Amino acid sequence: MAILRAKEIRAMSLEEIDEKIREMRDELSREKTIRASGGSIENPGRMKEIRRTLARLITIKRERGVL
Repeated sequence: MAILRAKEIRAMSLEEIDEKIREMRDELSREKTIRASGGSIENPGRMKEIRRTLARLITIKRERGVL
């Protein structure tokens, strides 16, 4: 999954944003599980990227006054 820019997120509907939030949380959970179990993750910077994108999604959702 690629990085989502703020402009791209603002063009999404609320349902799409909610779906992306779910996807990002699931992906972050998988990455954390792999790391916690002693496994080696492919791209260590991916977790940071996921966290930032997730924060962007939640922030824009709050801007719309929905959360």
